[in-house]
Amino acid sequence: MRHNACHLPNGQLISVSPVFGGMTFRIHDAHLGRSLLPPGWTIVLYTRQHNQEKEKSDGAPDRAREAGKGDDQSHSSRFTTPTLHDDCLYLSAIVSPPNSENKLATSASRQIAMMLWVTLWWYFHEPEPDLHIETEASSRTPAAGRPKGEWRVNIKREGIFKGRNVLQKLERMGLIATEDSSVGPDAFDNESWESMFVSRRSFWQIDPRLFVFSLSPLNVGQNVPGSSHHTRQLSSPTRETMYLADSGPPPSDTGHYAPNEGPFASSTNLPTYYPPPATQYIFTNGVRHPIRPKPPHQGDVFYIRYIPSVGQYLSFRVPYLPSQKTQASGGAPSKAHTSSASTGDQMVSTTPSDLDYLHKWMNDPRVSAAWGEAGPISHQEEFLRNNLKSRHSFPVIGCWDGKPFGYFEIYWVKEDRLGQLIGGAGNYDRGIHLLVGEQEYRGAHRVQIWLSALVHYCWLSDQRTETVMLEPRVDNTKVLEYLQKAGFYKEGEVSFPHKQSNLMKIKRDSWEAPAI
Repeated sequence: MRHNACHLPNGQLISVSPVFGGMTFRIHDAHLGRSLLPPGWTIVLYTRQHNQEKEKSDGAPDRAREAGKGDDQSHSSRFTTPTLHDDCLYLSAIVSPPNSENKLATSASRQIAMMLWVTLWWYFHEPEPDLHIETEASSRTPAAGRPKGEWRVNIKREGIFKGRNVLQKLERMGLIATEDSSVGPDAFDNESWESMFVSRRSFWQIDPRLFVFSLSPLNVGQNVPGSSHHTRQLSSPTRETMYLADSGPPPSDTGHYAPNEGPFASSTNLPTYYPPPATQYIFTNGVRHPIRPKPPHQGDVFYIRYIPSVGQYLSFRVPYLPSQKTQASGGAPSKAHTSSASTGDQMVSTTPSDLDYLHKWMNDPRVSAAWGEAGPISHQEEFLRNNLKSRHSFPVIGCWDGKPFGYFEIYWVKEDRLGQLIGGAGNYDRGIHLLVGEQEYRGAHRVQIWLSALVHYCWLSDQRTETVMLEPRVDNTKVLEYLQKAGFYKEGEVSFPHKQSNLMKIKRDSWEAPAI
């Protein structure tokens, strides 16, 4: 067991402790008031034991073994570190709050699903097991060249999961799965529900907003960078602007950066996830493509995740640019003002605005050589304003613990000039442009983290997206190496009017998980 704490994307901290036969999860006291989860719960987690006889298959792993059929808990051992497909778990107990603080769950099934999601979040942050499989056909193959399996954990129909229709509801929610997709000949036969599992690949493609959200009061005041001194009232839960200054919220008493709820803040007991719209078509410059949903609002944080390997929160948000009318009236200062109310007093800190950061980065010779957008701040202002007005892309500010470190653009390929050059782009293929401006956040390890996170967002944003593309210049060999290490492959080259680019792609079906 590597991690004894869960840093959830909504900022909640949950401690994890080993107990006899499993693990216990407890919510940090500071987060109990806003959490829709119970104060704690316990899971039974064990590892199945098998005889040492090799699988009698012609190169394929035993599917019954992978799915959990024929499992006998009496032939098991204590969980110590994840295995490829021999770990089994179920929810055994829930800690109820005191009667004076009891908050009845709007949906018991939803609350169970939330507890299972948090449990899986912790589990899939544990060390990755060896993915290679030894079969009869591969017994003479060197270990590094053997076929790979899929990391799974088996969900057993025991404990609280033994309740009527609990597993059925979890399967309908998309949280667990089974390879037996038949109706079944016997209406009262529950055998098919004994073989449920969750794979790492599927878990990371589930939008966290379905299972993690926090209560938040309506009309929470938040200042937006570059706005006036008056606090802007935000009524939508997606308007949270928690990473708008270097200082950010005050650290928690655990010593870690403590973000607010961001896209997970809910003023009701309902998730903040909304499915993508149905497909409608429109033409742009002679290209037929789906009508795109509007991107997040200016200042909105739309992706947030704690990265254990660096001990920081990574987030992406849309930059904020004061309107020209506001600037003309003198209502917008040149600096960003953010407020926090950790005590009764309101503390205001002054930090550079998003435009200030962009001006600084674009005038760095290293960045200017790739982007060609150096010049006075008015040039970057026009550049940013044009990108905010784009109908097929939107600008992004990346932050580590609230401090901006880079600028990105996420776009729809089909109506972009790239789509017109390569032809055959899918309706929902996405593309990304990259810029890291802060020297302290450069380096191969951090690149893998934020690059995989951008791809992760594209998968979560629309399940119909099957491919993510980048088109770095052919002489940028360092970016090419980073992309290949992250799972991208080079399909060819494409000629733009201003550059020759490598066409790099990554497919959903070959993507496993974001870097952690």
